[in-house]
Amino acid sequence: MAVTEAARTEELCAEAAAAADTTGGTAAAGRAAQELGLKRGEFELAVHLGIVRTTAEQSGGRPRVRREEIDRLRSESGFPDAVRERVRTVGTAEGARLLGISPARFTRLARAGCITPVTFYLNRYRAVVWLYLVQEVLDFAARAPQLLAGNSPVWMRARLDAGTDWRARNWRAQRIERLLSRTEDPWRRAAVLAGVLDPVQLAEVVDDPYERAYLAKVRPEPVFGPPVSVAAREAMAQLMQADDPDEILWRRINLIMELDGARASRQAPRPGDDHRSVPVPAADPLLDPAPGLLARLGLRRRVTGRKAAGNGVPAKTVE
Repeated sequence: MAVTEAARTEELCAEAAAAADTTGGTAAAGRAAQELGLKRGEFELAVHLGIVRTTAEQSGGRPRVRREEIDRLRSESGFPDAVRERVRTVGTAEGARLLGISPARFTRLARAGCITPVTFYLNRYRAVVWLYLVQEVLDFAARAPQLLAGNSPVWMRARLDAGTDWRARNWRAQRIERLLSRTEDPWRRAAVLAGVLDPVQLAEVVDDPYERAYLAKVRPEPVFGPPVSVAAREAMAQLMQADDPDEILWRRINLIMELDGARASRQAPRPGDDHRSVPVPAADPLLDPAPGLLARLGLRRRVTGRKAAGNGVPAKTVE
């Protein structure tokens, strides 16, 4: 009898949770993933790739999925295998088998920037293991079959001989572009770019602490929230930061451009504000001239950016 009552209690709790997860015509990420037959990592990747469209709650919080979006995907031909196939990933060994090449050659192609990883995980040694979309791997093979056999071209050998590894940078660039494509809000777009700079770099570009706090607040949040593991959170934070001087400069310039639009649309909230959008008064260029680009970049005192190993971010460990 006790077992039956316990089972009934669990069933009632599950029903209550399901009802709470589908309020207002939207479903929480966990509920949506269950209905779409996707594992947690598959669902996160589907959202990141734009396969599953999400909507932000007006009151803040994590993205949710509209009921219409779930129904649309469930009605597609080949569901659920078709959706899972679009987010199928492979590691180095399986990717090499897919292309009929050695794992060493696959790694060289990825390090040279020919194949861009779409996500990663940490192995038991806390080393980053890159994963690649199957479809992108096949597309690369069809696009550049000459790189799958014979000697590597000169430009590729030069990159590899110099110790260059483009995996993190290309993953970062691809992730940034996809995050930017999912929002039109100028402050959220600026927040995406702000997340690429370390605190020192960010403070040099955005000297207003209230603006920095607002950028941190509106930064897009993963559908399931930040990683639970401390090691995973640290790895994500490390990999998201630009670590090459030319990339840092490029991101700083992009951030300044996005901030111009954000500040023109509304001011960042400050203590005592009523949280409504506050229009920015037009500045008089004669009374308040805009600073030069070098000053706005924080480079007036520095001609070049930091070296890759000197920006306070530990060196990456990848496989």
